[in-house]
Amino acid sequence: MRRMTDRSDTNLPFMKMHGLGNDFVVLDARDREIDLSDALVRNIADRHRGVGFDQLAVIRNGSKDAHLEFYNADGSMSSACGNATRCIARYLMTETGQSDLSLTTDHGTLAAKDMGEGLTSVNMGLPGLAWQDIPLSEAVDTLSLPIDGAPVATGMGNPHCTFFVEDAEAVKIEERGALIEHHPLFPKRTNVQFASLLGENHLRMRVWERGVGVTLASGSSSCATVVAAARRGLTGKSARIDLDGGTMHVEWREDGVWLTGPTMHVFSGSFTPDYLESVG
Repeated sequence: MRRMTDRSDTNLPFMKMHGLGNDFVVLDARDREIDLSDALVRNIADRHRGVGFDQLAVIRNGSKDAHLEFYNADGSMSSACGNATRCIARYLMTETGQSDLSLTTDHGTLAAKDMGEGLTSVNMGLPGLAWQDIPLSEAVDTLSLPIDGAPVATGMGNPHCTFFVEDAEAVKIEERGALIEHHPLFPKRTNVQFASLLGENHLRMRVWERGVGVTLASGSSSCATVVAAARRGLTGKSARIDLDGGTMHVEWREDGVWLTGPTMHVFSGSFTPDYLESVG
C-alpha cells in the first residue's frame, strides 16, 4: 500500500496541465517526500470532491533530468503517459531554459525536445510488437488479434488494442471500450482505440483509457495507433492524428516513436492539510 508520509502542517502544491484536453494533476516531489495512497489518488481524481484528472504524475529526482511516475484515475499505476510527459517536459524546459531533456520513467529513458511554436515532442521509445512485450496472455498474431474486428495490439510501455473502423465517430466507445479493456487476452487490461483513415497519412481516433474511461486525447494511444496503421499499410510511419481534443503528429523512427503537439499549464494550487487528512 502506498501511503502519504508527508503530514507536515503545510499545503501540498500541485499543477493542473493538459495536452489536447487530456488532463493531469502534477506533483513536484523533487524537494519533498510525497508517497501516495490509492485512496488519495482516487479522491484527487474525483472531479466533484477533488481536482479531477485523467492521470496524476509525480516528478521525482532521478539519474537524468527527472524521473516521472504516473497514476490512473482508479489509483492504478501506468509505466507511460505521453501527454503528461510532454507537459512536464515543457514545464522543466521553462524552469531550466533547456531546449531538450532526458527523462526517466518505468518504461525507460525518454528524450524530449522543444519544437518551437508552443510544440513539445517526446520520444516514447520503440513499440512492443511481440505478444509477450505488450503483454498478452498467449501467443497470437499481434497484427490481427482473435477478437471481433481483428484489432492490432501494441506495447508503448502500456498495452494498446487498436480497431480500424469505417467511422470512428459512430462507435459506441463507452460500451466497447469498457468491454475490451478487460478482455482476457490482456492480463494487465488495455487501452482501446477506434481509428478511421481520413486521407493520406491522416487518421481520426477516439480513445478509451485503461483505468480512466473516455478521454479527449492520449499520447501513448496516438503512438500505438500510428504504429498499428503503419504495420497494416494504411499509413506511412509519419502521420497526423485527429483526436476529440485536437491534433497530434506521430513519427515512428528507428530510435523510437516521436509524439508532438501542444501543452498547457492551466493553473497551480495546493491541497490543504484538512483535505489530505480527510482522505487518510
